[in-house]
Amino acid sequence: MISPDEIRSAEARLRGVVRPTPTVHSSALSSITGRDVYAKPEQFQRTGSFKIRGAFNKIAAIAAEGADGEVVAASAGNHAQGVALAATLNGLRSVVFMPEGASLPKVEATRHYGAEVRLEPGSVDDAIAAAKDYSKASGACYVPPFDDPLVIAGQATVGTEIAAEVPQAGIVVVPVGGGGLVAGVATGLRAAGCRARVIGVEAAGAPAMLRALDQGKPVTLEATDTMADGIAIRCVSELTLEHAKALAERVVTVDEEQISRAVLLLLERCKWVVEPAGAVPLAALLAGAVPGDGPVVLVLSGGNVDPLLLTRIVEHGLTAAGRYLTIRVVLADKPGALAALAASVGELGLNLVSVEHRRSGAPVGVSEAEVQLMLETRDPAHRDAVVPALRARGFRVRP
Repeated sequence: MISPDEIRSAEARLRGVVRPTPTVHSSALSSITGRDVYAKPEQFQRTGSFKIRGAFNKIAAIAAEGADGEVVAASAGNHAQGVALAATLNGLRSVVFMPEGASLPKVEATRHYGAEVRLEPGSVDDAIAAAKDYSKASGACYVPPFDDPLVIAGQATVGTEIAAEVPQAGIVVVPVGGGGLVAGVATGLRAAGCRARVIGVEAAGAPAMLRALDQGKPVTLEATDTMADGIAIRCVSELTLEHAKALAERVVTVDEEQISRAVLLLLERCKWVVEPAGAVPLAALLAGAVPGDGPVVLVLSGGNVDPLLLTRIVEHGLTAAGRYLTIRVVLADKPGALAALAASVGELGLNLVSVEHRRSGAPVGVSEAEVQLMLETRDPAHRDAVVPALRARGFRVRP
């Protein structure tokens, strides 16, 4: 287990390097959930995520031992950027293996921080295997994304800061991928004398830690399927599993709709851009997976999200939140029919986003047309009332 002395050493190395991210109370989230909600906004950290903490602690330690060559790492984005910047700050070269499907902004940011990026076919786990092979062949020091005491000790500084900033916290909710952050936060809290309960959150499409806890050993998933690429890990390590078993109260999962709604809520109500992996603690809280009603801290682990993905997530989140509805209406193919439908839509307080009018290729009669409407609604109750209201006005409508 990571010791308090290791965490204190990490704090000393990171002093003046990491950016302060004070834990803040969110009145908006507190009002929505009915309890005091605090957020640790690591999306404001250098490189846009917590990963600089563990990466810098590891690389600074090996640099202090006289290493003056090259480090190698693998990541879908956040660890990659942390390693690249940490190596540059310590005067070392870095080679980072990233999956070919990694977000282009994350790839470019990693290069900007000074790393040589090599794209690897497959998943992040394939990139990790390639990085380890490169380390053996070249002698470069491999910097793991989570399976390393120095990396975990660096992440533990998130926990010590939370303990100092919100000593009244009853529960701390942490994203879980490989398990380095949840292991670090839990040990950091304990080292600072904080007895807050720790709950880990995984994407339902990548439950590596939950599967490991169930079977008592690391288990390799056949595949992962989630928008939260920062926690899409197929297998945790013995080291992180042991910390989770000893210090985390439980690990829960959230699905894609819950994640997208959390991203949307943080953007809309808190004005924070948080990547899907960083939003899973809020997703779990909104889903009722966090017990109790006392003060809770959400570790928002990062904000590195591709703008194109963010656009899709917002649209998905709006639909999941009951703010978008698509309907099909069969109309008589005559002048004024479409205008009457548009008038009814307006009278029901709906905003018309798009209209598609079809005569051919639709299952309608010779003198009919099908109209597909995308509508913006106020909330789920408003959405659910649309179809009955239009039918009551005589329209042949189906969602």
